Amino acid sequence: MKKILVTGGAGFIGSHLCTRLLDDGNDVISLDNYFTGSKDNIKHLIGNPHFEAVRHDIVMPYLAEVDEIYNLACPASPIHYQFDPIKTIETSVLGVTNMLKLADYGKSKILHASTSEVYGDPMMHPQREEYWGNVNPIGIRSCYDEGKRCAETLMMDYHRQHGTRIKIIRIFNTYGPNMSVNDGRVVSNFIIQALKGEDITIYGDGSQTRSFQYVDDLIDAIVRTIQTGDDFTGPVNLGNPREFTIRQLAEEIIRLTGSKSKLCFMPLPGDDPRQRKPDISLAKRVLDWEPTVQLEEGLKKTIEYFRSIDF
Repeated sequence: MKKILVTGGAGFIGSHLCTRLLDDGNDVISLDNYFTGSKDNIKHLIGNPHFEAVRHDIVMPYLAEVDEIYNLACPASPIHYQFDPIKTIETSVLGVTNMLKLADYGKSKILHASTSEVYGDPMMHPQREEYWGNVNPIGIRSCYDEGKRCAETLMMDYHRQHGTRIKIIRIFNTYGPNMSVNDGRVVSNFIIQALKGEDITIYGDGSQTRSFQYVDDLIDAIVRTIQTGDDFTGPVNLGNPREFTIRQLAEEIIRLTGSKSKLCFMPLPGDDPRQRKPDISLAKRVLDWEPTVQLEEGLKKTIEYFRSIDF
């Protein structure tokens, strides 16, 4: 049995990870300030003697003796990370520094959840890990994009300077149950609008592409990553390489929900990437992993989740 710390443990991905780690027989501490996380996501874990929920912001130091740290804490949707951009970049820089110091203190292994946003509006397609990205450092998304890029720098410098045992994953668009109703992500937005019978809002002409990964596939990949040897640090892309246009996603959600919603086109926000597709060759080789849940199956499960809640 390992003692494991999950920052952002009450968030969309963090709550699924906490559940998986407990199912695997570990002691788990969820650390969350509940800015974007929700107690509802972990209420099924409360009462488990091997689970502890702590309200804490990783911008402030935290001390615990743990074997592994999964650092998932950070607003991840444009609406949330642009609400307080200074706090967003502090979470990626000060928060990651605090978690690295904690890992050093306890000689713990630490996995950091980075993002496909480090590639910005990519000039390489699909994106491979060696690509350095095309990011606007002063744009409205830079608090998140550049914050995550700096966090990767901190991870690698602690590894080189202190020998910290690190893992870096770059998460591509992920969806599934426990997504926040108001997080502004495209999958949840489209599903809620479709279930309400409202027009589905598409920014731009809908030709921009994304690759959508179901959360169960991601959780499996995260666990596999931290189990790799200390010689593997990453970064490693974790995503589904099947590529869809935003318009295709909207039309599929309308079909699966049986909605009468129409498509409504709005101006494209600043610095919105035109293409996003992971090259997962490294994950296949090192983790023996690739996603298995296809878009229709994953959307059906996600739609069922949103039908079950009061939004």
